[in-house]
Amino acid sequence: MDKTKVAIIGLGTVGSGVAKLLLDYGDRTARHAGRTLWLEKAVVRDLKKTRACDLPAGILTDDLDEVLDDPEIEVVAHLVGGIEPARTIMLKLLERGKDVVTANKALLAEHGPELFDRARELGRSIAFEASVAGGIPIIANIGQCLSANQIESLHGILNGTSNFILTKMHEDGAAYAEVLAEAQKLGYAEADPTMDVDGADATQKLSILAHLAFGARVDWQDIPRSGIDTLDVADVRYAQEMGYKIKLLAVARLVGDGLELHVSPTLLKAGTPLAEVGGPFNAIRVVGDAVGPLLFYGAGAGQMPTASAVVADMIDTAVGRTKITFKTLELWSRREARVTPNDYAQAKGRFYLRVNVQDHPGVLAQITAALGKQQVSISSVLQHEAEAGSQVLPLVIMTHETTEGAAAKACKEISALACIKGDLVRMWVRD
Repeated sequence: MDKTKVAIIGLGTVGSGVAKLLLDYGDRTARHAGRTLWLEKAVVRDLKKTRACDLPAGILTDDLDEVLDDPEIEVVAHLVGGIEPARTIMLKLLERGKDVVTANKALLAEHGPELFDRARELGRSIAFEASVAGGIPIIANIGQCLSANQIESLHGILNGTSNFILTKMHEDGAAYAEVLAEAQKLGYAEADPTMDVDGADATQKLSILAHLAFGARVDWQDIPRSGIDTLDVADVRYAQEMGYKIKLLAVARLVGDGLELHVSPTLLKAGTPLAEVGGPFNAIRVVGDAVGPLLFYGAGAGQMPTASAVVADMIDTAVGRTKITFKTLELWSRREARVTPNDYAQAKGRFYLRVNVQDHPGVLAQITAALGKQQVSISSVLQHEAEAGSQVLPLVIMTHETTEGAAAKACKEISALACIKGDLVRMWVRD
């Protein structure tokens, strides 16, 4: 059987999983590839570090040049995190004639145009299934399997850490800080979880999906986002009382000639598929004009699910499928974007509002007047009695459909009222 020599750059959690699949299940990959994927080298920074996989002698090295200078190594799994030196390493690999498979969504979100243009100039390819949603084959499905469709919308839970935290807050009624500490202890959250909980990770992934599905070329940092790091467990309880669950939802939706894009905590109707995605799992609801609604669900991170996606890309690259699709799709190319983001202020939807107010007559009238001034109509009001001895009570309002801009202006006016105590909370509602 023919042999294709491959290498791994970075032997962390995912890299170790890739090595296990290549070494322990070589017959499986050979059956799908029609050739043996021969692991020739694995490049690491520290040779003395304990590894989560056993490698045959001669594979492990700390010298990148052993890969760059070997013309027989054709496919490289680029599993280096962050921006630098990851960007420089990928460019070197491409320039030395290697086809690249990557799981680095941050790198693609920041430098996709540069890297993809360079790969095309050199006649090389970049595969990136593992960069979004771990083991869920969302990239292949949007880029290839749904190519007969105009994708109309994507709604996704794209960050497992945030979803684990939100699930525990709903199930246990625990505060955010308490659940975050548990997530870190269990390995679902990093020591510094900022990128996960502030919405940045999900937004980077959304920018990749929006480019693939709609041809949008937007800097991920320009996509409106908010995270779960300021979420109060009180809002979780009120949402549940009204029949909803809160999820960190990434949205890309065609509206007219433009694209609605944002990431934010959102109330989803309990019992609907996305609302019931629990723990560290991911899910993406895709609507195509021909196929209708589809739901992709599975492990969005973790060693073996992500390694599964990496090795599948390595097989496709070795066989030659990636080269064909890479050239045809022209991702992050110099051609003009097919669609541009709409003004976020014009995005339409319903909203959940919560304020703590002084318990005296006329307060509700002041709030409704501020909403009415912006043509924001009230769907329902939830008001609990103030706790004994307190002169402040929570007021929860669900609006009818309005625009983001109108809701924001109304909330700014409400926040300025003397009767309001503390910060106003506002979240999207998706029924």
